[in-house]
Amino acid sequence: QAQLVESGGGLVQAGGSLRLSCAASGRTFSSYAMGWFRQAPGKEREFVAVFNWNAESTYYADSVKGRFTISRDNAKNTLYLQMNSLKPEDTAVYYCAADRSRAVLTAGQARYWGQGTQVTVSS
Repeated sequence: QAQLVESGGGLVQAGGSLRLSCAASGRTFSSYAMGWFRQAPGKEREFVAVFNWNAESTYYADSVKGRFTISRDNAKNTLYLQMNSLKPEDTAVYYCAADRSRAVLTAGQARYWGQGTQVTVSS
């Protein structure tokens, strides 16, 4: 059974940093696109970033570009999201996702999802 488990969330002051991890198990995701989404209270889930395996390319939402960095370690089957210069509007539950198609993933229709980790940024 494939499983994604996020960790690293917490409470941080504005301007601070956090590093989220997504540990994958049950299968190898090295050939999958993997990414991050977030959902704030009362809002729809939104795309944050994706790592596309075949081109080793990355894509980011405009709201996080220049502040967040997505990376992956295939040997550890783990995806990361380094978040710097955090803002109160970054407060949300962050979800890890994986799918064979980057387009399907970024459309929010990924096959695999984690349970989420809470990130709270205080002003």
